[in-house]
Amino acid sequence: MRRPCPPKSIPQPIRSDGAGGIDRGPRDIMRDLQNPDMLVPPVTDAGLIPNLRFSFSDTHMQLNHGGWSREITVRDLPIATTLAGVNMSLTPGGVRELHWHQQAEWSYMLLGHARITAVDQNGRNFIADVGPGDLWYFPPGIPHSIQGLEDGCEFLLVFDDGNFSDLNTLSISDWFAHTPKDVLSANFGVPIDAFQCIPNEQVYIYQSDVPGSIESQKVESPYGTVPLSFKHQLLAQPPIKTSGGSVRIVDSRNFPISKNIAAALVEIEPGAMRELHWHPNNDEWQYYLTGQGRMTVFAGNGVARTFDYRAGDVGYVPFAYGHYIQNTGTTSLWFLEMFKSDIFEDVSLNQWMALTPKQLVETNLNVGPELMDALKKEKFPVVKYPPYTYYPKK
Repeated sequence: MRRPCPPKSIPQPIRSDGAGGIDRGPRDIMRDLQNPDMLVPPVTDAGLIPNLRFSFSDTHMQLNHGGWSREITVRDLPIATTLAGVNMSLTPGGVRELHWHQQAEWSYMLLGHARITAVDQNGRNFIADVGPGDLWYFPPGIPHSIQGLEDGCEFLLVFDDGNFSDLNTLSISDWFAHTPKDVLSANFGVPIDAFQCIPNEQVYIYQSDVPGSIESQKVESPYGTVPLSFKHQLLAQPPIKTSGGSVRIVDSRNFPISKNIAAALVEIEPGAMRELHWHPNNDEWQYYLTGQGRMTVFAGNGVARTFDYRAGDVGYVPFAYGHYIQNTGTTSLWFLEMFKSDIFEDVSLNQWMALTPKQLVETNLNVGPELMDALKKEKFPVVKYPPYTYYPKK
């Protein structure tokens, strides 16, 4: 007896040329709908590339009074060895306690507002309020804190070590809890009784009152304030505008304190794409802010694989692998691309071809004037060439 065909609304692993077949077994249809290029890979995909996508929605939530956190490290995305990410939220008054790291900390404020504080190795202090689109950067070993203001906050933290875990940092409460009280007494010159109520383990995140104004909390240091600001207003930075979107690049050249992490905030309009390119200095760690898109990563030797991404996903591209990011939705796609580097660098496939002797390119690829005359000597990070654009299938 012939089995009935499944409804057309249910995606099937069948390519337009007839390759593949209907999946009648147990499956997660919602996941398949979110990953059309994994269910039906483009015919150009070939070979084996490790997983280059992981969603914060699939991670463990650390819940505390005062906020929550979740992280993506090599334990979740083994290929991501250079950087790790933490998504954190703080309630109004919620505090990420006084702490420091062996790694550099780079952060992008997603929503709401927070107050950050820090003191450097020379006793110079820093206090600032940050809002949506603002960055902060704390070098390794610099003690700092984060506190939610009246509207609370949510932010992305990026660390320059894929093995990093935010639950295994150096916290003031944890150090106090594991130092004999007579030593604390001798260090601070106060009676042991002053430490009777200290926490007996790491506090991590806790609930407190919303702080007053910066002026009301100002602490004067005899050594002054830090010479290089730990804060950068990325959205206030003029973007590089192109036919298909915009790019804002931030690295040690315009955010001097950020010596270990460089980044770009990329906007891709519907029908546009982040051009074919690669990065000559390090792996790329991505965080998708809004919209949806796809990325094919080319590894050489005939190996390539395509992945689909949505808001809240992390993507990864190994060093020097060729790739693009294409908007597959109906709204703008925004994402961050980050690197363990002091400088942002990329190589444009289009620009490389345009600046290479014409005959050499023609004979190498067996192409003619139609392509050669369209090449651009200037770099355009995000491109859109109607009618040669992508539009979602209805």
